Amino acid sequence: MKNNTESPSPTPAEGSLFPGDPGETTADAHRPLAERVRPSSLDGFAGQHHLVGAKGALRPLLDTGRLHSMIFWGDPGSGKTTLARLIADRIDARFVSISAVSSGVREVRDVIERASRQRRQGQQTVLFIDEIHRFNKAQQDALLHAVEEGTVTLIGATTENPSFEVISPLLSRCRVYRFHPLTNEELSGLLDRALAEDGELREAEVKIGDEAREALLGLALGDARELMNLVERAVEQAQHDETHEITLKLIEQVAQQALSRYDKSGDRHYDTISAFIKSVRDSDPDAAVYWLARMLAAGEDPLFIARRLIILASEDIGNANPNGLLLAEAAFEAVHKVGMPEGRIILSQVTTYLAASPKSNASYRAIESALAEVSRGNQPAVPLHLRNAVTGLMKAQGYGQGYEYAHDHEEQTTSMENLPEPLAGRRFYEPKNIGSEAQIAQRLEQIRQRREQLRRDAGEGES
Repeated sequence: MKNNTESPSPTPAEGSLFPGDPGETTADAHRPLAERVRPSSLDGFAGQHHLVGAKGALRPLLDTGRLHSMIFWGDPGSGKTTLARLIADRIDARFVSISAVSSGVREVRDVIERASRQRRQGQQTVLFIDEIHRFNKAQQDALLHAVEEGTVTLIGATTENPSFEVISPLLSRCRVYRFHPLTNEELSGLLDRALAEDGELREAEVKIGDEAREALLGLALGDARELMNLVERAVEQAQHDETHEITLKLIEQVAQQALSRYDKSGDRHYDTISAFIKSVRDSDPDAAVYWLARMLAAGEDPLFIARRLIILASEDIGNANPNGLLLAEAAFEAVHKVGMPEGRIILSQVTTYLAASPKSNASYRAIESALAEVSRGNQPAVPLHLRNAVTGLMKAQGYGQGYEYAHDHEEQTTSMENLPEPLAGRRFYEPKNIGSEAQIAQRLEQIRQRREQLRRDAGEGES
């Protein structure tokens, strides 16, 4: 199958976005290991059997060559780019790859214009957009017409939930396919193939011990690219040490060097975002803003950080300071509007505010406790007095009988039980005695005491 891969160049020859045949360059000979061992056919593709296996979701499309636009959603190093290339090759289509980080509307329109000419000549174009979640609305809008008409078959790759990051009109024109991290068995197979087939690794004559192999697979965390990067660094270190054996000690040394750097592509950002969130949760604004700076300096998506702050504002602060959620939401919108670098100031403001805010996870614990109760199957019928009697039959069956309208009562409190009988009196929400939640706790206690008094009075009246 001929290679129809094209990558738009920022400085193309003769003013064209698409060079004709650049040929092999010196840089090609020094490609990273992850690129050198990228499979050239589906037979060498590892993982994602639910997509490309005999009964996979993509198999009928691959067999017939009739593709649709799609979004590949999954963790880094799970094969999104590789599969997109293989799909294009499988159907003998032109493969044009651009990155949402470095491309704009002009590049997208140039690709579409070229694809339209090629289509008239019977040539199909697969447009692969890496990190499509980085495209703003205008950039995504520029794709709509071409995708709808079939001028290009779009394959977008994202590590973020496309429901939040891809505009609805574009998402409705694509199918979303979920990619899973590779298993250790799949990673081990890739490692064996790299050692056997890559010329540079064969020339190095390295041997990897069982403990070192296990460590490599564990450190990769299901990421094939990270595995190859670790192997490449380990081989370089081994050559520096004038040894052919890659030991556990050497892997630990290489891993420590790797972990001291934040991966700018976002491939290994989870440790840093974890440190950031935990610092805010622990009311440490100094540590929080430091981890924020680390992420921003490395090129982390500012909207990813803003989304995490929205979650934190509800999970870890909650009703102790309800303004925290409002500020976090406002920060997301503000960063989205102004972009970077000014967005760093907004993120710093909300980070330090949330870190200094009173904390409560009572709302989070309440919903988790209630969900646990439901998952145990404790789901009695809705009490009759809480049901709506929308028909005469329902009323005759007792629907709504005994319901008390809170606004007709003093302090909008009734003696009515609103939980099913088996759960009567159960408390899921336990506010903490801090910040605004302390006032909520005090009010709820007053309400509960009044409700109990009303029930006692009703009981005495009946007697």
